Amino acid sequence: MATKSASGSTFDDATPPDVSDESLAAYEATVRKQLELLGESPEREGLLKTPARVARSIAFLTQGYAQDARTVIGDALFSEDQSNMILVRDIELYSMCEHHMLPFFGKAHIAYIPDGKIVGLSKLARVVDIFSRRLQVQERLTVEIAQALTDVLKPRGVGVVIEAAHLCMMMRGVQKQNSTTVTSAVIGSFRDDPKTRDEFLRLIQNGSSL
Repeated sequence: MATKSASGSTFDDATPPDVSDESLAAYEATVRKQLELLGESPEREGLLKTPARVARSIAFLTQGYAQDARTVIGDALFSEDQSNMILVRDIELYSMCEHHMLPFFGKAHIAYIPDGKIVGLSKLARVVDIFSRRLQVQERLTVEIAQALTDVLKPRGVGVVIEAAHLCMMMRGVQKQNSTTVTSAVIGSFRDDPKTRDEFLRLIQNGSSL
C-alpha cells in the first residue's frame, strides 16, 4: 500500500508498526545529509524518495530490537514425550554487520533435544529473524539464537551452526568473493555428549535438499 513519508512523498514499502513518525523523519534527514556529503543532490529525480525509502528499509532490517523470542514463540509450545533430535536445516538469514553496516547473509541450522516440550517448526525460523534483524556480528548472533531457545524451551540441549557470506569482506577491504564464515554454539547435551554433537554435525553435512 502506498504510504506518505515524513517529507510528504508517497512510496510502497513495509515498516514495522512500532516505528514512530519522528524516528522516520529524523532518519530521512540523516540520509539527505549523507547524500549531500557524497556530492549528490537529494533533489535529483532519482534520489527524491531515497531518504524515505532508506529510513523505512532500515526500520524493517532492524525490527528485531523490538522483539523477543518468548513473545514470538507464544503458545506454540506443545507437550510431547520424546527425546529424539529435531533439526531444521538451511534457514535463510539476512543481517547487517555492526562494524560497517553492510549485509551478511547465509543459512542457519538449528537442532534441539526436547525435554517434554516441542516448538512449532516455523518458530525456529522466527527466532533466527529476531536476532538477525539487528546490527550483529555472526559470532554473537549464533550464541543468542542458541541461548534464547534454551531459555524458552528448556530442552536437554541445543545446537546452532551458521554459515554466512559478509559483504564487508567481499565489497571492501580484502575483497575476497568466495569466503564463508562458519560459527557454532552448543549447549547442554550438544556440548557434553560427543555422540550428540557428532550426529548434529553429520546431519548438517550430509542432509539432502528436497
